Amino acid sequence: MKRFRLKADGRIVELRDGKEFPLAPEMGPGAAAPPGVRDLRRRAQLTQIEFASRLGVPVETIRNWEQGKRAPRGPARALLAVIAHSPETVFAALSTEPEPA
Repeated sequence: MKRFRLKADGRIVELRDGKEFPLAPEMGPGAAAPPGVRDLRRRAQLTQIEFASRLGVPVETIRNWEQGKRAPRGPARALLAVIAHSPETVFAALSTEPEPA
């Protein structure tokens, strides 16, 4: 099972053997932009409604992101970055029920 950590500055790192490894290279000038929400959704072969349901957000949020009316921020942006890297892992983790404490 892979383990990830969201850093305070918005970076996502993978934890392996007690060390942190950046999930994606730093975005510098001239770097390619990460895939858009529509591209991620289409690669996952999901409708807007299905994608919204899996992420636990209103479908209007997905529509606004895809149409450029709003941009994902904070945890949503981090989650989308992880989906771009490992969609199966994210969707499997989101579909499981938390264990009672």
